[in-house]
Amino acid sequence: MIQHRWIRHVGVLASCWSIALFEISAHAQSTNTDLSPLRDLASQCGIWIGPAVAYDPLTGEAIYADTLGREFSILTPENDMKWAPIHPQQFQYSFERADALVAFAGANGMTVHGHTLVWHSAIPSWLSSGSFTRDEMIDILRDHIYTVVGRYNGSIAAWDVVNEAVNDDGSLRSTLWLSSIGPEYLDLAFRFASDADPNAPLVYNDYGNESINAKSNGIYDLVSGMLARGVPIHGVGFQFHITLGGIDLASFAQNMQRFADLGLGIYISELDVRMQLPVTSENFATQANIYAGILDACLAQPACRVFQMWGFTDAHSWVPSSFPGYGAALIFDEMYQPKPAYDALAQGLSQCPSPVVGAKSSHRSANVSKPLAPAQ
Repeated sequence: MIQHRWIRHVGVLASCWSIALFEISAHAQSTNTDLSPLRDLASQCGIWIGPAVAYDPLTGEAIYADTLGREFSILTPENDMKWAPIHPQQFQYSFERADALVAFAGANGMTVHGHTLVWHSAIPSWLSSGSFTRDEMIDILRDHIYTVVGRYNGSIAAWDVVNEAVNDDGSLRSTLWLSSIGPEYLDLAFRFASDADPNAPLVYNDYGNESINAKSNGIYDLVSGMLARGVPIHGVGFQFHITLGGIDLASFAQNMQRFADLGLGIYISELDVRMQLPVTSENFATQANIYAGILDACLAQPACRVFQMWGFTDAHSWVPSSFPGYGAALIFDEMYQPKPAYDALAQGLSQCPSPVVGAKSSHRSANVSKPLAPAQ
């Protein structure tokens, strides 16, 4: 997630976008009525599937909650576990909204991907404007992670421990954490998270690292070093905030494999495929192919255990506010109708064989030290 995305973008979309969508809605909707919900199909494939979730529509729109509970098996809190919302004052935590998301997941047979414990953005002013020593910053980091992870111990399927700490050239991003603690903050964050919940898989998450490039090389070197130092890291997240230009799937497959060879799980963590407005039926076909290709790459990689999108309905998407002139990035339109991209995912997942009765579902994670297997 790019820096300003922590602000929730849930308002009415621009009128020009609404008109454009209305004009082609008949071409944008799914034509498939025979397949099971995505969560059931994904379970047969041995993976979780789900979106980032916003608190306001979840608690204020029945169709949002109904669609989420019906279709998906995992959710990521979009903003409500980030520092500023959950730790607004030094000695004050605010758990109401995060608790509601975790409770919804539990009530609907879903699991939760915790997001995020350390990031350069969404930092509360008391922390960013404070004058703390290095030791005090370490204590603050420890207290935050122990408090947040400890509260949800046993309820979170995986944690994004550190988010977006690497620049495009592979170097460490200049952040409050790096300047106040030094590079050791990464190791410390993972160790603190492991102390607070020894059973939760711990993930490093970033964007622009999907293919083999300078950034993914830097992340590979980073996590390799962490593993060599005995740091408890179990997975790498690939965000996939992309356009209709798509992604080099061959390079992505090679990239996944080298991280899997380290014993790490692969998390497709924040996928969306934005397009320039106004949209066309051809745009939706291209988008569907991109979603399908990324899913196929995940299913072909035994270490890939989660397929997550940054939202699921165009009615509540960060894209139009963050990329003016772009939108329609998700698999349901703003009227909660499934789009061709939904069809593409359903069709891809439906190709997996039905599980053998009594068989374990962790076969996809056999080479990963911290399996995240779907509920049966």
